[in-house]
Formats: sequence, structure tokens, C-alpha cells
Amino acid sequence: MGTIRRLVLKNFKRFKALELEFEPDLNILVGGNEAGKSSVLQAMDIVLSVSRSKVEGIGLEALFNAESIAEFLAGARKIVDLPELLIEVYFEDLPGRHDLDGRNNSKGADHLGIKMLCKPLDEYTKEIQAILTEKHENFPFEYYGVHFLTFTDEAVFPYKKPLRHLLIDSSLINNDHATREYTRSMYAAHASVAQRNLHGFEYRKAKAKFKEDVFKKMNDELDAYKFDLRTSPKANVETDIILTENNIPVDSKGKGRQCFIKTEFALRNHREHPLNVLLLEEPENHLSQVHMRKLIERIRDSVKKQLFVATHSSFIATRLNLRKALILSEETPARAASLKDLSPGTAEFFMKAPDNNLLELALCKKAILVEGDAEFILIEALYKISAPGCSLDADGIHVISVDGTSFKRYIELAKLLGIKVAAIRDNDKDHAANCVANYSEHVSASIQVFADPDNSRHTFEVCMYQDNQIACEELFAAGRKTLSVQDYMLKNKTDAAFLLLEKKGSALTVPNYIQQAVAWIRT
Repeated sequence: MGTIRRLVLKNFKRFKALELEFEPDLNILVGGNEAGKSSVLQAMDIVLSVSRSKVEGIGLEALFNAESIAEFLAGARKIVDLPELLIEVYFEDLPGRHDLDGRNNSKGADHLGIKMLCKPLDEYTKEIQAILTEKHENFPFEYYGVHFLTFTDEAVFPYKKPLRHLLIDSSLINNDHATREYTRSMYAAHASVAQRNLHGFEYRKAKAKFKEDVFKKMNDELDAYKFDLRTSPKANVETDIILTENNIPVDSKGKGRQCFIKTEFALRNHREHPLNVLLLEEPENHLSQVHMRKLIERIRDSVKKQLFVATHSSFIATRLNLRKALILSEETPARAASLKDLSPGTAEFFMKAPDNNLLELALCKKAILVEGDAEFILIEALYKISAPGCSLDADGIHVISVDGTSFKRYIELAKLLGIKVAAIRDNDKDHAANCVANYSEHVSASIQVFADPDNSRHTFEVCMYQDNQIACEELFAAGRKTLSVQDYMLKNKTDAAFLLLEKKGSALTVPNYIQQAVAWIRT
């Protein structure tokens, strides 16, 4: 089974430069809405399709990196400086394809691979020079050529594609063209060349019989003009075939069911002409939780093909295999962090945890980890009091509620991804053991743990009560018979936090350790 080992992008969409290394079985591309997950899948789809018409349909203007174009137009505008677009796909496990093996790649090393190169056509040098001299603000895309080449710089043709692949984009699940292309790809995967030739012949024969049997009487009554059926390449068995489930056309079903059926069908292992690579674009779209679980199990069970899943769902990323994830950054397009170095224990934790905030942490630059709901409810107000005129959103800081036993799991992930984290936790009556020694191997210049050093102030509610005693007594003292106000706050943490926020949110005294955390995370 052939696989994709590496993808190199240059001046493609949001990426001026990007290099990704892939696993031979499963790869999960994770990122925000503008991180470039779809662009990575699109780049592979374009090169593996070896289709100039696909590139022309999208348009070079939409594929070229806008920043590189703007820099060129703002510079000296020399022909030798015209930007080029490059997509390289490096293969492994392709026996017998020595025609793909060469050094004409960005690495300058022997490897199997193909590339798409978009560069100015030499025969239009005079025309391009004239356009550049006139200082037009429009870039001369029309004078660029699209070349699909091996790493020996020989032309690649569609019939000699090294891998069979399929892209399933859930956003286009109701798009007629996408549905037809999907069905044709699946038909090609299930039917051998001999079978397809036989089907085509029998289909044309059936059309001719229909014409003779059904149209004959009507046509005999006509003169020069007759009714007939299309027999052109645009009206054959591959264009007319549809996929059904229990005799109901798949494209008549809801989006969620269509997405599930198409993905599940593509994941099946076909004996002849199997799919080598399956690209799934946000499979969580349109799916209920139940069907998402079923789809995840189906993806897990799939063998004999390389899978690429682009998602912003924590559920999909963690349940499939977190260590197969590549995190794409919205802030720095050239950066992609792999989670393969995450410890097995932490990866297992996120995979099994019923509810986790993995992607919330992975996709931010700075985060505050808090230990419970009460802290989560009040932290924004406490932040604004600690940093007057500032807010969490304005400062780009994300707050995540973490179970007390899970701090180290999130800290390990943050350290791997280079995210600045302030962990705010209770001292649980032993600050030295629980908050200092316990994290001695985890803290760093970008990760710090903050807790009240006074062991008698062992939890958040105690600290809030002692620092805001008058306000707390005013709010909670009425009707107390057995519980003290502090004990009431400890037994009703969420309710007490909501009422403090509602009634005293802008006038609270912030515990010193939280003030320290706010000051540190803002630096």
C-alpha cells in the first residue's frame, strides 16, 4: 500500500512555506477555522488528481499566497523575482514506480514523489515584462503555466497517478457535482476496467433497444427530425449511475445521513483497485453524537488505506488517536505541532475523558487553568479587577476549567505546543507538597502554578470569603441556622459564585495569588 510521507507547500493559499510529516495510517489535522486544514487536504487532492482542469476551475488567484503576491507587487517587480507556487507530495511503499524517484525536489534528495509547479511561462517573457513595467496592480496570472511533474521533472499524466484517493468534503455533501464525482470514484474503486467496459457496452446497447422499442412508433410519424438518447461521453453509465441505500438514492437523504453513508462506504476495503488515501474534511458536520460515535468506530476499524481527517472537534481528535494529531496554528501559518511525543498516559487520558477541553487549549496562545466551576464563573470579573481596563478576550487569554487531578495532563500538552499557561489551584492544606513539589518538574518560563501559600486558606471559597467577608456575610448570612457563611459557600460553590458575580462582581477583593497569576500571564 502506497502512502504519503511528506507534504511541502510553497506560496499555497495561507502558507508561504509549510512542511508536514505524516503517519502511514491515520493523520488528524486540527486547527481553528482559518488554520489551513482544508488547504492541506486541497493541496494533496490537487496533486494526487494530476488535473489541470481542477486547478483552472479553482483559479490560480485563489490558490496563490496573497502575501507573496503583495510583496512582489510592492517591490522591484523583476521577472526573476516572480513568485512560484509549489506543492510536493513524497511517497513511500510504492514498489515498481522508479519513474517517480529523483532529486528535483525542495530537499534535493532522492525520493519518490510528484509535484505541481506553477511558474511564469518562458514564451511570455516579453508580455510579462511589459505588464510589470506599466506598474499594473493586477498580477499576471494568465501567463503562468501549471505543471505536474515527477521528481525527475518528467510530466505526470492522470492515467499514471501513483495513488488512488478520494476527498469527502461534508460542506459539499449536497453539491450535485461533488456527489457525481464521489459516485464515479466509488464506482471505479468497485468495478475493474473489464467490468466498466462491459457495463458501458451493455448500457449503450440498452439505450439503443429502448430507442427501437419505445420511440419507434413516435419517430416513424416524424419526418427529418427524430427523438434519440444521448450516447456521448457526457451521458454514459458513469455519469448516470447513483448510489442507493435500501433502494433510496443517497442524495435524497438528509445531509447527516449522506455524510455518514459516503464516508462509511469509502472506508470499506475493496479487493480490486482499492483506495490508497482517503481525505475527510470535517466529518463531524451534520452528524449527531450517535452517528459521530459510529463513524469514529468505522474510521478506527479501517485498514489498508491512509486516512487524513481535518477537524476542529475535540471529540473526533481525542477518540481517534490524539498522538496522530497535527495542530495547525492560525497565528503562525508555518507552524504545525505534532502530538506524537505526548506521553501515552496523557494521550489515553484525553481519549477516555468524558468531556475535555483539549482543542480549546491547543488552539490558544495563552491560557488560565482553573480548578472548578466557581473559579470559572468568577475569573473574568477577577481578571478585570486585577488588570483595570483589560479583559480576557482583549488580551487573548483562554480560561479552561480543569479537574484538580488533570492539571499535569493539560500542562504537558501546553509545554509540547509552547502555550503560556497559568494554573490556578487550591493548596488543599499543604502548599509545599501540593503546589510546589508536585509541579517541580512541570513549571518553566512559560508555565507557572499559583496557589495561596497559607495552608489555612486551603480552597478558593475560603480565600474569597476571608478577602470579601463583609460582602459574603451580606449576601449569604440571612437564614443561616447551622452552617456558617463560609461553610455554606463551600457546600454551594456554584450558586455562591453566581450570586457573588451578579451582586458584587465589580467590587470584589481579588485573592493575592490570583492577582499574581493575572500579572504573570499578561507579560
